[in-house]
Amino acid sequence: MTTRQLFLQNLAQTSEFPLALEIEKAEGIYLYSDNKKYIDLISGIGVSNVGHRHPKVIQAIQGQLDKYMHLMVYGEYIQTPQVLLADAICQTLKSTNLDNVYFTNSGTEAVEGAMKLAKRYTKRTQIISCNRAYHGSTQGALSLGDEHFKRNYRPLLSSIEKIERNRFEDLAKVNKHTAAVFYEPIGGEAGVIPSDLDYIIALREKCNEVGALLVFDEIQSGFGRTGKFWAFEHYNVVPDILLCAKGMGGGMPIGAFIASQKIMSVFKNNPILGHITTFGGHPVSCAASLATLKVIHEECLLIDVEKKSQLFKELLVHPKIKQVRGVGLMLAAEFESFDVLKPIIDKAIEKGVITDWFLYCDNSMRIAPPLIITEDEIKFACEVILSSI
Repeated sequence: MTTRQLFLQNLAQTSEFPLALEIEKAEGIYLYSDNKKYIDLISGIGVSNVGHRHPKVIQAIQGQLDKYMHLMVYGEYIQTPQVLLADAICQTLKSTNLDNVYFTNSGTEAVEGAMKLAKRYTKRTQIISCNRAYHGSTQGALSLGDEHFKRNYRPLLSSIEKIERNRFEDLAKVNKHTAAVFYEPIGGEAGVIPSDLDYIIALREKCNEVGALLVFDEIQSGFGRTGKFWAFEHYNVVPDILLCAKGMGGGMPIGAFIASQKIMSVFKNNPILGHITTFGGHPVSCAASLATLKVIHEECLLIDVEKKSQLFKELLVHPKIKQVRGVGLMLAAEFESFDVLKPIIDKAIEKGVITDWFLYCDNSMRIAPPLIITEDEIKFACEVILSSI
């Protein structure tokens, strides 16, 4: 049997129409399949911020493999890759009180841990999230999502309240029963919707007023995606808990939730081991993540992100494109409908540019290339998109 046949027969499928590109190699911004190369304009859904198989990330992985891999459940042994990565992340947050990192395997697990932490710390049960926000697919994280994805999996967590992004009157739902508000500074799967500055300030003030924790989900927007290391830096509003994953691993699976030592310390007792994970903070993933963080800074990848963003916006002009919105290299090109967009995506892939749409915004094209993409590569990608239209 061919690998394609085995793929369809033995790997669980989540749609009737998988893309089914058989990738043989990945390097930089390119994926290679059957002697054809593709520009990865979505970074494996926000993962490959420093490009595929960055040499320094590969070197860090190989170096760690020569030392050790899994040793013991998270938090028991002093493991150098974990310690150095936690310190490096906290250095990016040194102007805040976010100084304690809990490593997980994924963004969804970071959400789950943060939900437990918020309820344990506040001794409250209500959690608030936005309409058209995606925080993951496990049952707790899914509870924060929209009805379309969760209706067939009930019963899920109770005491979940929904608000509309940038709608001030909905802030009244944040009250003395609220443990936390889970919020994306820039809404990802809603189709890249930035927060209004006045709104995000008001949200912070409302949480302070009622004693609720503000949780920023930067699983998509963190690690340089928006041109600043953290998206909340665009607003100068600091959360109580910060979530990251995707782009932090350089292609390896890792996530984290970050808080102050005061908040995080509630996991130490009543019960002891209040949150545990076997593989969270895996040494190889941590080594890759630390290398990724260093690459972003040492190669000054943030400097040109806004310039590259503007180039996409300047070039993607067409009567069928209603607007190109977003921050940094977290962009969405809006079309009239999914029926208009889908054939354009298919044609772009045929021509060598991989893109897709958003879970809660299927009339918009996702544009989130590796931060290392060059201006010439942006021009080529845009030419392909326009010709595909």
